[in-house]
Amino acid sequence: MSKITTHVLDVSMGRPAANVSIVLESRSSAAAWSEVSRGVTDNDGRLKDLATDKNLSAGIYRLTFDTGAYFAKRQVESLYPKITVQFEVKAGQEHYHIPLLLSPFGYSTYRGS
Repeated sequence: MSKITTHVLDVSMGRPAANVSIVLESRSSAAAWSEVSRGVTDNDGRLKDLATDKNLSAGIYRLTFDTGAYFAKRQVESLYPKITVQFEVKAGQEHYHIPLLLSPFGYSTYRGS
């Protein structure tokens, strides 16, 4: 089963980032974006059910993390109100785990497992 998941860790706090809103979109051949799903991270900073389609289409996808709202709830000044990560799905039967390591003034991402 194809799957797209994410995990957000707040490295400034040394813990998972709970209640971060995330939108998953796919790009069509006409370069237009369409929403696939959306959700909110759980108490462990995970969102496990963004895409679980048996035939997840190959193509370009993007995750948009609402980090501005996350930091505003904590009354923490931050630089990036939204973080968008684009990635390419090449095969329909793989798991794509896209973690986000987050702080108020920086972030990094990678392909997890």
